[in-house]
Amino acid sequence: DVQLVESGGGSVQAGGSLRLSCQTSKYGSDDYCMAWFRQAPGKERERVAQRDGDGRIAYGDLVKGRFTISKDNRKKVLYLQMDSLKPEDSGMYFCAGSTMVSCCRLDYWGQGTQVTVS
Repeated sequence: DVQLVESGGGSVQAGGSLRLSCQTSKYGSDDYCMAWFRQAPGKERERVAQRDGDGRIAYGDLVKGRFTISKDNRKKVLYLQMDSLKPEDSGMYFCAGSTMVSCCRLDYWGQGTQVTVS
């Protein structure tokens, strides 16, 4: 069974930084899509960043230039570096993985880590 475990969330002041980590039991290569999502109370889940199996990276419009997705294949960890944080970045952050090269479908999800920006 594939497991994804997020960590690194917390409370930070506006303008600060956090780095989220997603420890995986499967993704030790770049063959499949992995992504970060977030969800604020009362809002729909939105895709924050993704890296597909061809190495192409894309970011949501609201985080472009501030967030960076990366991956350590040896450690099987997906990261999300978040800089210049804003209060509207607050929410539960989830990592997700696919069994496909593309990011059209995400098959595995973590439980999430909370980010609060004040």
